[in-house]
Amino acid sequence: MSHTAVKAIPDGMNTVTPHLVCENASEAISFYIKAFGAKELVRMPMPNGKLMHACIEIGGSRIFLVDEMEEMSSLDPKRLGGSPVYIHLQVEDADAVASQAIAAGATSLLEVQEMFWGDRYGQVKDPFGHLWSIATHVKDVDPAEMMKAMHDQCGQ
Repeated sequence: MSHTAVKAIPDGMNTVTPHLVCENASEAISFYIKAFGAKELVRMPMPNGKLMHACIEIGGSRIFLVDEMEEMSSLDPKRLGGSPVYIHLQVEDADAVASQAIAAGATSLLEVQEMFWGDRYGQVKDPFGHLWSIATHVKDVDPAEMMKAMHDQCGQ
């Protein structure tokens, strides 16, 4: 009998993986495909049709999804009155990705613009209450310059 080593971190997984709770995870998967070009990798529906687990990939990063299940204390952001967490997308073209997300049904929270830290950066909220920041790095900024620009922007 041969024994093969099991990888503690399977191929394709990162150390940190967002796990999103959505009122309707199946609809969320469809939205993420349209908005961010996600690929659906896994879908595990329960007999009642709710998703016990799903996995999508955006770029090279995976995101888990699950349907809201109140009995498991698994509540979506809308039920909680919002989310304090942004999922950050570092992309080739922040303007195009933000526009695509808005066209798919996201709400613009911060229009993509040049930021003092060297990114074109914006923020959207998806129809399921999750917050996304979207950025493209456009110039390297010296840390001292960045601190000065931050202080200038904050009026200090």
